[in-house]
Order: sequence, then C-alpha cells, then structure tokens
Amino acid sequence: MTSADRTTGCIFCLKEEKALIVHEGLTSYVILNLYPYNNGHLMVVPYRHVGSLAALTPEELQEIGVLTQRCEAAIAEAYDAHGMNIGINLGKPAGAGVLDHLHVHVVPRWNGDTNFITVIGEMRVLPEELGASAARLRPIFERLSR
Repeated sequence: MTSADRTTGCIFCLKEEKALIVHEGLTSYVILNLYPYNNGHLMVVPYRHVGSLAALTPEELQEIGVLTQRCEAAIAEAYDAHGMNIGINLGKPAGAGVLDHLHVHVVPRWNGDTNFITVIGEMRVLPEELGASAARLRPIFERLSR
C-alpha cells in the first residue's frame, strides 16, 4: 500500500492493521487504537462504512453496544482502570480522526492521569445559550419520538 492509498482509503475498511484487532463480531469488531491516549485504548468499529449512529442498522447498533460493554469489562480486568472515557467523535469539528466511519473509543483512565483531555480553566465557551439550544432541539426530539 502506498502512502497515497493510506491518505485516501479508510483505515477501518482496509483493516491494514489486522494485528490490532482483538475481537471480531458479526457486524462490528474491536481494535486497539494505533495512536492510543492510554494503554488499552480500544475502538469498536462496524464493518460497514457508515458515518453516523443514525445510519446504523438495529443489529449493528446493538452489537456496537454489546462490544462496548465488553470493552469496558475487558479493560477493567486487564488494566485495573479507575475509570474510562467512552465516546464517539462525529465529524472533523468534533475531533474525529477518521471521518465518515463511525467508531467508539473506549479509553482507560486512572486517578491522576492527565494525558487525554487537558482542562485549562473553569469556564466553557458555548456559541449558543442553553435555553436556545433546548428550544431548537425539543421539537426535533418530539418528532423523532412519534
């Protein structure tokens, strides 16, 4: 594989790092992060190339949930982590390193570690007032719940 292939191909679809895969399910698999924040940093990835939770089938969503749960248990046993960051970054503005192929990060954390998300102040900058955000989201949730 050339470096051009690396930059244009999806690493999850190419699965060029097969040695990093720690479990394969029916619709998804678990892989160690090649550039981990901490030891044991896992990712749960659907085989199908999808960019959002909304694009997942019910079967994919269920297995991703089950595999994420298993990652939590495996990391707790193997690394005796004090806590975990579990999350999904959708899109470049949200911090996604691999765009358009959803994956769940499961990152072990320990009391006193500081190498993941550095907090530099006791302030949050929000581009929209919380009340305005709620007013924008409530009708959408109401519609989706019907």
